[in-house]
Amino acid sequence: MLYERKKILITVKTYPNPSRKYGETVCCAGIDLAKNQWIRLYPIPYRDLDDESKFQKYSIIEVDCAKQNIDHRPESYRPKICTIRKHEWLDPKANWAKRKAFVLRLPALSMCQVSKESRLERPSLALIKPERVSFQAEKQTPPNRRSRDASYKQLSLFNKQKKPLEQIPYEFYFNFFCKDEPSCQGHRLSIIDWEIVQAFRKWRWKYHSDEEVLKKIKQRWEENTNTAKKDVYFYVGNMKRLPDTFMVLGVFYPPVANR
Repeated sequence: MLYERKKILITVKTYPNPSRKYGETVCCAGIDLAKNQWIRLYPIPYRDLDDESKFQKYSIIEVDCAKQNIDHRPESYRPKICTIRKHEWLDPKANWAKRKAFVLRLPALSMCQVSKESRLERPSLALIKPERVSFQAEKQTPPNRRSRDASYKQLSLFNKQKKPLEQIPYEFYFNFFCKDEPSCQGHRLSIIDWEIVQAFRKWRWKYHSDEEVLKKIKQRWEENTNTAKKDVYFYVGNMKRLPDTFMVLGVFYPPVANR
């Protein structure tokens, strides 16, 4: 593999997922700052990283990475984990000015545009502009616990010992329309951002029932996607094995008044 050093602003972290091939991994994505374009980093064994290598969303990192040879999506790179170096974290003070300076340089597309492209031309990561956003939670089919536990048992032979992460019993979705697309019939995308899963796990200890937790999550995520108050964008991405299936990987929501 031919590795190159890249400086990247991390905008996306998905919830950790165990697999027998790669171990427990996180898919991260962000902006290649030298080229001002999307990049996906996978696999990253996030919970196995040393503390000095762990990074938050909106951290600028440097890492050696190489084009994936088993993932033909142009944005996909394999990172050399031992080379991760953190730089600054871009806080949201001053009305998100530091974050906007990088994120809003990317072209803002519509989900309709992304969907209409052929598989060969379609980006696998995109910044899209939604409107009329609503939030939905649905009870999900329980995961195959035996398979998940077997994956973690295998991981313990090769990685740091770790407690299996909880698989929460709900899936979350955004329903929305594309801004400036009069013919848009609407879209429904699942949300796989680490933040929403962590919110559920954290608030479960604070509130008395799943119903109350879901009410709080709905309130928070609808507040963050209120386009009357926020300049809302979605980070979306597809799956290697299901290239027609896109998900919301995160939300960018600076205040409207300070665009």
